[in-house]
Amino acid sequence: MVKHNNTKTAELSLAEQYQSCERASFFKRLGAYIYDLFALGAVLMLATILALIAVVIANKVGAIDLSVYKDTADYLGQSLVFLIYLSVVIIGFFTYFWSQAGQTIGMKAWRLRVQNSDGSNISFTQSLIRLSTSAFGLGNIMALLKDRNAFQDLWGECEVIVMTKELSNWKGFKGMAFMDEDKK
Repeated sequence: MVKHNNTKTAELSLAEQYQSCERASFFKRLGAYIYDLFALGAVLMLATILALIAVVIANKVGAIDLSVYKDTADYLGQSLVFLIYLSVVIIGFFTYFWSQAGQTIGMKAWRLRVQNSDGSNISFTQSLIRLSTSAFGLGNIMALLKDRNAFQDLWGECEVIVMTKELSNWKGFKGMAFMDEDKK
């Protein structure tokens, strides 16, 4: 007969580990923001290359006429569709990383994570709210005060934490679910 051990272990669950982390300071957020600007620049370059290829192909098949423009870049520079396309790429970059993994590339480098107060990933809607209220990073100024959330975190009802080295190096995180199901 198998005996079940109902004693509680001293080991914290994953949710409790995320909840116990301290909030991120302004300077850590700034470091992650700068890293993300470089990563986003590379993503935008790739998106622009794809747009240039699409315009060249559209010009070759006769779908658009570039004769009134200096070159393809001039056409894209005056295109509202291209501006909307780049805006969608930027929004997609942040909302995808925040809602799926809780971290952008810069946040991973600085061991930061955006999460709900219970340690779970934020939703897509929360990430949109967070992005739209961040004022291009100026909302982080509120984080200069000790243990304060940034403006966008208050509106998005989330928080940015500094993960421990152990949590940051852990490879088992798969998103919304807490990995405590194995222990049940």
